[in-house]
Amino acid sequence: MEKYLYIALFAPLVSSLFSALFTATPKKLFTGIVASLLIITSFISSTVLLTHILETGEPIHVTMMTWMQTGGLYIPFGFMVDQISVTMMMVVTLVSSVVHVYAIGYMDHDRGFNRFFAWLSAFVFSMMILVMSDNYAGLFIGWEGVGLCSWGLIGFWFHKESATWAANEAFIMNRIADLGMLIGLFLIYWNTGTLQYDGAFAAFHQLPTATLTWIGIFLFIGAMGKSAQFPLHTWLADAMEGPTPVSALIHAATMVTAGVYLVIRSHELYSLIPHVGLFIASLGTFVAIFAASMALVNRDMKRIIAYSTLSQLGYMFAAAGLGAYWVALFHLMAHAGFKALLFLGAGNVMHAMHDELDPFKMGGLKKVMKWTWIMMVIGSLALAGVIPFAGFFSKDTILEAAYSGNHMVIYGVLLFTAGLTAFYSFRLVALIFHGEERYKLFGIHPHEAYRFMLWAMSPLLLVAIAAGILQTPFFDMVEEALNAHEYHIAHGTALIMLVGTQLFVGLAILYAYRKYANSRVKVPDGTSKMENSFAYKLLINQYYIPYAYEEYIVKPYRELSEIFWTKVDLKVVDATVDGIAGIIYGTGEKTRDMQSGNLSTMLKWMVAGLVGLLSLAVIFGLTARYSDEILAILSGLGV
Repeated sequence: MEKYLYIALFAPLVSSLFSALFTATPKKLFTGIVASLLIITSFISSTVLLTHILETGEPIHVTMMTWMQTGGLYIPFGFMVDQISVTMMMVVTLVSSVVHVYAIGYMDHDRGFNRFFAWLSAFVFSMMILVMSDNYAGLFIGWEGVGLCSWGLIGFWFHKESATWAANEAFIMNRIADLGMLIGLFLIYWNTGTLQYDGAFAAFHQLPTATLTWIGIFLFIGAMGKSAQFPLHTWLADAMEGPTPVSALIHAATMVTAGVYLVIRSHELYSLIPHVGLFIASLGTFVAIFAASMALVNRDMKRIIAYSTLSQLGYMFAAAGLGAYWVALFHLMAHAGFKALLFLGAGNVMHAMHDELDPFKMGGLKKVMKWTWIMMVIGSLALAGVIPFAGFFSKDTILEAAYSGNHMVIYGVLLFTAGLTAFYSFRLVALIFHGEERYKLFGIHPHEAYRFMLWAMSPLLLVAIAAGILQTPFFDMVEEALNAHEYHIAHGTALIMLVGTQLFVGLAILYAYRKYANSRVKVPDGTSKMENSFAYKLLINQYYIPYAYEEYIVKPYRELSEIFWTKVDLKVVDATVDGIAGIIYGTGEKTRDMQSGNLSTMLKWMVAGLVGLLSLAVIFGLTARYSDEILAILSGLGV
């Protein structure tokens, strides 16, 4: 099985290096084809490893070589495939394979076609390192790798100022959070003497609760940045400036779930500090409704789906914080399929609408984009948690976990959020595909995506439809690794919860269609009563949090930087350096005559130098000869 591990891990690296060979050349179709085939190879190898885990239940460990060894620190290039990592490998490689094939059509006319695949495959390689490493150091290397690659992909269209700004925002905000994670790793090594998962997990049971609490907090800070949890959440929606395949891969299925993976992988730690887990669950619950509320009124198609991702990440953290790690992992897996499907469907709409993102300027696209409509409806049903689609099984189990643990506030908020999710999901579908054909007002002639792009999306469609039937086999697979079990709720209570949830979600969908799937919908111009209401302005401006960051953090920091630049850097640091340089330069100017080449001048300097040397020799000689007398005289003078 080791060879399949290496193929799964290194095929994306080969894909990236191959694509990078042609970054300076015009678009070459075979670059995208070869890159996609290599990612598909990684997916096939991951599937073989999954089969092995299902059959034997035995993890695979591989140590390639020693990475660091100094003093008591030993970190190998070690990789591990177990029930947790193989789930993530399947998610990463499946979505990556679909996105690579889809991107051949989506990026068809982009002059950075080859460069795009180099960055995209490098991201997949970094993500595979992150999930396959058997130690925290390797995880951190992959963690930083996906951060770098996401910067390159979000800012792929670097000629757009908004894209480069969004890339820098994502990179900087994640670096702030990563400092917390790095402190957590230092604390792990300081207290356990190792960064290997098995060694650290065994040592955690011997550490005091206070130490474990600090480790858990700092690791979670890193997870907050990568998974865009409040207050480090603003970068996720802004990251929609990147190409849509990037949004589908990074911001729906892989990178943003790395924080959830970190908490799940560290379940041995968090199970010992349930109070930290409760905080994680509470924050996740808040983020779930917080993000969903902003999606209710937004007029950017990709941002609505991004806020949905942020909300669903809140669900995952809520489950993980409550100790239902296997449920969080299952929702991560199911969500990756239908959310990537929605993003790629949005990409089809963008291509058809000449990159228009405002759903109010669309309408009636069902007539010309039937297959995209079907896929986005099914993806939205899965996202809303409608039975029998994938999202129902994963989200319903999260609600059961909250109810069984008697966390009624968390349960109530997540249930209400499910209704909001259904509303904004079908608000988007209704505005895009139903009602009057408003796009005609803007002279747009939409068309369906390439046939092979639709076929590429079909695996995600299958996940959205049928992932729910994998729930029991999945729980059986991760049972030993994550102590998985089913929540037992009284049959009558469970039935009431099921019917109530589905009724609530169904009413939200019907209300969204009634409000937005008709010919009365107009393109908003800022004059309606709703648009001028306080609630609308609060939500459309993201609760003014970006404004607060700009006014109370960015601007003061910029002003302080300018003060240090003008008062300290220029007048002190630069002045000191320039002064020293001026003295040396002036001295050189004055002594330049020494090397003038004039024999008479050079003889004078030679004589002067000889006199100087002889004078020093006499002084040092007399000092040595009469040192005792000199010391006596100085002593008498009180020196």
